[in-house]
Amino acid sequence: MKIASLVARYLLGFIFLVFGLNGFLHFIPTPPPPPGVAGDFMIALFESHYLVIIFLLQLIPAAFLLINRFVPLALVLLGPVIVNIICFHALMAPAGLPMALFVTVLWGLVAYGVRSAFAGLLQVRASETA
Repeated sequence: MKIASLVARYLLGFIFLVFGLNGFLHFIPTPPPPPGVAGDFMIALFESHYLVIIFLLQLIPAAFLLINRFVPLALVLLGPVIVNIICFHALMAPAGLPMALFVTVLWGLVAYGVRSAFAGLLQVRASETA
């Protein structure tokens, strides 16, 4: 399981590094926005410059994953991004859903590898400190 977590960490880091850098450098050609709600949503994200924040929230954790530093923090930062990617593809553009699910599985494998970092979050009752 240790090797699967390691491979998943590198793959997840590479995927988000490529797509995060593409947001700034545009080396992967961007297709025209899809028709309907998905296209309107993408246009709104682009015109409001909200995508800059999203691309930064992909780049920074990707670097953390690739250099094996602050991995739990990287997972916490990528979690909401992945949830939004899944929701976008599940509700508006289902063609990208398989890749979104693949990224989710990778995230889960990496999270399983550092599960001890999240142990405090999974307590039924919080202990009070004096």
